[in-house]
This record gives sequence, C-alpha cells and structure tokens, in this order.
Amino acid sequence: MNLHPRDIDETPDRDAAAAALAVLRRWASGATSTEISELDPSVARLLPDAALSNYPDLSRQYPEDFTVDATYRAGLPDLQNGPSSLIRGAKQQIQHVGISNFRLPIRFHRKEGDDLTLETSVTGTVSLEAGKKGINMSRIMRSFYKHAERTFSFEVIEAALDDYMTDLDSFDARIQMRFSYPERIESLRSGLSGYQYYDIALELVEQGGERLKIMHLDYVYSSTCPCSLELSEHARSSRGQLATPHSQRSVARLSVVVDGDASCLWFEDLIALCRRAVPTETQVMVKREDEQTFAELNAANPIFVEDAARLFCAELLADHRIGDFRVVASHQESLHSHDAVSILTEGESFRSGSLDPRFLATLHHAG
Repeated sequence: MNLHPRDIDETPDRDAAAAALAVLRRWASGATSTEISELDPSVARLLPDAALSNYPDLSRQYPEDFTVDATYRAGLPDLQNGPSSLIRGAKQQIQHVGISNFRLPIRFHRKEGDDLTLETSVTGTVSLEAGKKGINMSRIMRSFYKHAERTFSFEVIEAALDDYMTDLDSFDARIQMRFSYPERIESLRSGLSGYQYYDIALELVEQGGERLKIMHLDYVYSSTCPCSLELSEHARSSRGQLATPHSQRSVARLSVVVDGDASCLWFEDLIALCRRAVPTETQVMVKREDEQTFAELNAANPIFVEDAARLFCAELLADHRIGDFRVVASHQESLHSHDAVSILTEGESFRSGSLDPRFLATLHHAG
C-alpha cells in the first residue's frame, strides 16, 4: 500500500496532531518494550501505559520504617569532601568557608552572678587548603551543640573552635556569636527604669597559630553639634531669636581585643566605659523631667564625630584588660542628608587600608 503523506511544509492542526498520536499508540500496542525505549524520550513519554525497559521502577511511597546502618551510611556519596579532581575553578586557598546566622539559645553569665539565655546568631568558618574540594559544614553546628548547654565564655568558645578545627583538619578558624544583650537602665530623674538592648558579638580568631579574643559592642547615643549650639546661642543673645541646635541619634561600634591574661571584661564593663566616654546615651523610659534633663545633658556634652572617637579612645586606652581596638562612630545627621563618620584604630589587629562598601551602613539603628 502506498501512503501519500501531506505536504511536510503544511502546518498541522489539532486534528492532525490527535491523528498522529493515535497512530503512535496503535503502533506501540504491538511493539516490544525495547522498541519503545529506543524512541526519542520525549516521544516515549506520550505512551503512559507502556513499560520502558530502560526506566527503573521507583517506589513513590515514603519508607517510614527504613533505617540507616553503618554500611549504608558508608556507601552514601560525599561530593563536597571529594578529591581535588572535582574542584571547579582555580585551585586556590579559601580564607573563610563555613556557616552564617546559625541560631540557637545560648546561656551567658552576667556580672551580677545570674545567667541569661539569649537567642544567638553564630558564624563559624575555617580556612580551606587549595587542594581540598570542600568541608563538612554540619560539623561546625555539631561542635556548637556539644557545648550549647554550658554557660558560654571565651573558654567555651575556644573548646568549640578546637573541636571543629580537629574535625575539619583546618589550620585557621573563626567563630563569631552575635546577640542582643538587655540591661535595666534607670531614667535620668523620674525614677522609672526600662531595658536597654545592646548589640554585642564575641569573636574568636585563630590565624597563623595565634588566637585573638574580640568583643564588639554597638553603643547608641545622642550627639549635639557644638557649632550648631554656638550659633543657636548667638541668635538668642544677639537678636533675641529662638533657635535650637541640631542633634541626632548616633552609633559607635567598639571592637576590642580582650587580654587573655587580664581579669574578665564583662559586657556591663564595656557598656559602662561607653557611658563614661559619652554620657548622652539614648533613653528608655522618659517623663517630662527626664526629657528636660536629657536636653541639659546634651548641652553639657556637645560633640563632633571626631570628638566621639577620641573620647571612646581615651577610656579604652585606660583599661588594662583591652589590647588593640577600633572605634567607628556615625552621627546620622538631622542637618545634612548624609552621615558624619570617623574611624580610629589602635594596634595592628583592626588596621586596614580598605573598607567594606556597606560597613558604615550597618551602624544605622532604627530603634
């Protein structure tokens, strides 16, 4: 029988497609599974009732009773820890690889003697040698859970660091724990009190066989511009014109290397140091007499951003428990559409010629 197909240049319509599918399925009803498997896969999928010899019969039921034994576990593929032949890109050492914002409740000891459990964000990284494909990141988390029931201190963080450096066979490692620390603060004159929250981070860095214990603290305060204050007073005295100096919410981030041989540097100690340097800390509970007092306090302590950095510096230099440090101050101007900033470092630990482009933006505290 001679078949006369339609002109191949003719665009088929829906009826033609349905007729072709019917012909395919009539053919498949008499074909072997091998013949069907040799079709183009996209064509074979048009035959839902045909068993394909090259397609495995997979179970679609979740195996609730399946358990993993040592033999099965040993046979699992582990691409991340594979040989160097699997490395993609340049075979270069990576300085930091690990996890960020792994959260768990951590118990911290307060200076008053009691403990406080706080939700803590953990960043843990290790260095990776040029010839290694990757690391087992879950080991970092497991190391923390081994110590999570202990009251945390730098000594406990060191134990966790030792564990995952051993597990991951790494020569450099870092841990940072970030949390919001509450302290009850009394109002200036009314006798009320409320909780002030301080962004604090503890960081342990091992590099080149040396360890640094670092504490970071964000301190939020009000800064009154000395120039604006003088101009306002000039308007009052010379022209009887009411004027107000501009002031704004400001943030200082103090990063300090803690001397391991000195006595303990408590969170509360570093907060108190900031208050001595710049006493115009933002307030929690405020009545009218507190607001008036705060205005008086700001007028008694006007500061430029350069003054703030040097005032914090003076207090840090006087504390024997503190080694190298960095002060970053940001006055988020109410006069200008931009911020005024200053960075002061002491020692080599924080000295850098470059700055993360978004670093100063992280000093904004929305309240």
